[in-house]
Amino acid sequence: MSTVLSARPAVPDAPDRAKPRWVRPSVFGLLALTAVLYFWDLTASGFGNSFYAAAAQSGTQSMKAWLFGSLDAGNVITVDKPPAALWVGTAFARIFGFSSFTVLAPQALMGVGSVGLLYLTVRRVSGPLPGLLAGAMLALTPVAALMFRFNNPDALLTLLLIAGAYCTVRAIEKASPRWLVFAGVAIGFGFLTKMMQAFLVLPAFALAYLIAAPTGLGKRLLHLVYAGVAVIVSAGWFVALVELWPSASRPYIGGSTGNSLLELALGYNGLGRIFGGQGNGGGMGAMGGGQGGGNTAFGGSSGLGRMFGASFGTEVSWLLPAALIGLAAGLWFTRRTARTDRTRASLLVWGGWLLVTGLVFSFMSGTVHPYYAVQLAPAIAALVAISGHALWRGRAHPAPRTVLGGMIAATAVWDFILLDRTPDWVPALRWVIVVLGLLVSTIVVVGVPRTRTVLIGLAAAIVLTLGVGTAGYAAETVSLPHSGSIPTSGPKSSGMGGGFGGGMDEANGSVGQLLGGTTTKWAAATTGSQSAASLELASGKSVMGIGGWDGSDPAPTLEQFKQYVAAGEVAYYVDGGRGGGPGGGSNDISEWVAANFTATTVGGETVYQLTR
Repeated sequence: MSTVLSARPAVPDAPDRAKPRWVRPSVFGLLALTAVLYFWDLTASGFGNSFYAAAAQSGTQSMKAWLFGSLDAGNVITVDKPPAALWVGTAFARIFGFSSFTVLAPQALMGVGSVGLLYLTVRRVSGPLPGLLAGAMLALTPVAALMFRFNNPDALLTLLLIAGAYCTVRAIEKASPRWLVFAGVAIGFGFLTKMMQAFLVLPAFALAYLIAAPTGLGKRLLHLVYAGVAVIVSAGWFVALVELWPSASRPYIGGSTGNSLLELALGYNGLGRIFGGQGNGGGMGAMGGGQGGGNTAFGGSSGLGRMFGASFGTEVSWLLPAALIGLAAGLWFTRRTARTDRTRASLLVWGGWLLVTGLVFSFMSGTVHPYYAVQLAPAIAALVAISGHALWRGRAHPAPRTVLGGMIAATAVWDFILLDRTPDWVPALRWVIVVLGLLVSTIVVVGVPRTRTVLIGLAAAIVLTLGVGTAGYAAETVSLPHSGSIPTSGPKSSGMGGGFGGGMDEANGSVGQLLGGTTTKWAAATTGSQSAASLELASGKSVMGIGGWDGSDPAPTLEQFKQYVAAGEVAYYVDGGRGGGPGGGSNDISEWVAANFTATTVGGETVYQLTR
């Protein structure tokens, strides 16, 4: 039975002329349809997340802002993430001009690249058909259709992690330290995209190589050391650059408590995200994580059910039951194969990715948002494709048939439950899926007829059952605009707008016109990065976001702000920005401005002219 799920030899390295004729056009077709899905009406979302869009605009105006990921071209403060995603987006905007399309298009390209790279990774072990299925399932995952059309860093992170998986699979084939080092480099740049979130796949990659690489234990351990060094170097060079750069001549590291990128990685974007706590943004988990589970925008209640709950369920869990069943069955059926069995190694890569990342997301009590689930999508797609194809090949045996039937039935029932959460959206669809799924599952378990026409029809029915629910939600996601900092997929598109970066339309048009005529270093200052971002996009000018994301970062201090004003570098102060939490100087600055300058009203906003 174990040979049923073992990898067929030499499939990845077969020359193109030895492949079936349908493979190449099918791959091109998959990539073309993915591009259509992700680029369709892309600019309907405007600038998407104005927080990152404004930083990209600043990067087109200042090389230093591009390097550090500053919110403003005057380089007072950075965004609260490392800048790798902004390096890519800003480069695109510098080449083609800053616009809604150039802000969002890089993520769509990353989505097409992710689908193609996932195909290549799965194909190396299981062949072209599972590769195509995995790529299609990733493309049609609702949260993927959301994030590959949106300018958060998650699109680049997902692409880099898939690249790491591809390099790991290549490394396992021939115990190649070179490919394992490449995997480490991909993860290192993932760190420079979203910090420690990128490290969640490392246990899976290391375990798979340690078990399955065809060389001695000592060499396997040594190769893992090489990969670890590659991770440290590819991630650490920028951390060292920031830490060694004189703090007076670079922007403040937004989200940190001590102007340190390393502290940001360990605190706000590290342990603070997992455990919550006070003194950094990770404590925002109290709004909806383990401490206050009613807020779905912040993950809902923590626990094993979180990935299936109201917050994450419709984002990514459509095929999650099938993936877990397929993983368990695959590991069981391959338990007696050789240590170097490539199918089991692939299951370890993707299964470890899914389990470690899923459990961390499920139990973290700091800040967590539903769109984080895009990191689970490649692993789910790969597991369903690899295990489902292998079980189909073993359909002559009762055990694989039963497991495959269980995967189909579980998907049909779970999709019914997910669709029932939005009962007014295509209400008949959930009934079609559950009836078709249970019928197909029964036929598979009882025994598949060997007639070619019947087999093709049954295989098509299986694919339809597994994919129609998630595809419908993905299509609905693409048809709706998204903005804000916490977008969600599906029929009820939403995003945390307003002060959280809701887009250019939320900036006051009259104030934007006023700022557009300025020539000072900063056209204006306001409290909070989100309010500043909206004004930057409305005016095309640099706007100082006092206090960073929530107004609590100590940048600039009151004394620094007084110096900027005395030097005539800030034209206006716009009152009413979001923020002002304890620990920053934003309240002191607003009080000093109100006490020393005269307020006027522009388009309903209170504005102080700071230049004489």
